[in-house]
Amino acid sequence: MGETNAGLVVWDVDGTLIPADLRWLRRAVARTYYLDESAVVFPASRVHGYTDESIVIDTAIASGVAEATAEQGFGRYADVLMDVMAQGEAEFARDQAAYPGAADTIAALAEKGYVQTVLTGNLRVSAEFKLRVSGLAADLNLDLGAFGSDARERFDLPAFVADRFQARFGYPLDPARTVIIGDAPNDIATARHAGFGVVAVAHRLPADELAQHSPDAIVSRLEPDAVAQAIRAAMESIKSR
Repeated sequence: MGETNAGLVVWDVDGTLIPADLRWLRRAVARTYYLDESAVVFPASRVHGYTDESIVIDTAIASGVAEATAEQGFGRYADVLMDVMAQGEAEFARDQAAYPGAADTIAALAEKGYVQTVLTGNLRVSAEFKLRVSGLAADLNLDLGAFGSDARERFDLPAFVADRFQARFGYPLDPARTVIIGDAPNDIATARHAGFGVVAVAHRLPADELAQHSPDAIVSRLEPDAVAQAIRAAMESIKSR
């Protein structure tokens, strides 16, 4: 990376920067597939850490929608979701505020010279909405990010970050100076698949459970100094492999 950049930090959104909340998915799935909200059944797995397309289609099928209909209906989902979220913006701001320390940590990393973006299973429109309403968007370069609207499989998303980074800066992304920060085992697996470093945040899962998936570092909360130290540890871990 350029000499003025400390590295690239790639944030997950739900469960990492803001609390995860399935109410928006539930409402949007119900309206997309003409179901009662009470009839929406989330699959036992493949919810946290996966892309919206994967979650929505699997949820529709688990809720009794035929597979072909579930696939076809997803084309309506983005518009429905944004209607749902726009109608619930005040509710979102009240009930799903950013985790303590999220804004301060992003700002502190920006001051240290880190370029920051996101890698999230959210569609880009919903990620932008959540980050804007949460007050977290200012120091995040979302044009470098990767979203559930880019690919159905989360393992495919790091390539979008790499391509967008090179297009923006004119030189290749260095995996050894790139760190994903997430809260779910699939965030860790995605970082490993891409050759990136990874810091896990113990917001939803306890640290000992996250440790079973071998992240480079674990933090219990978003505190600027602790996160910066964990990022440095992750980069050193990648270099030593």
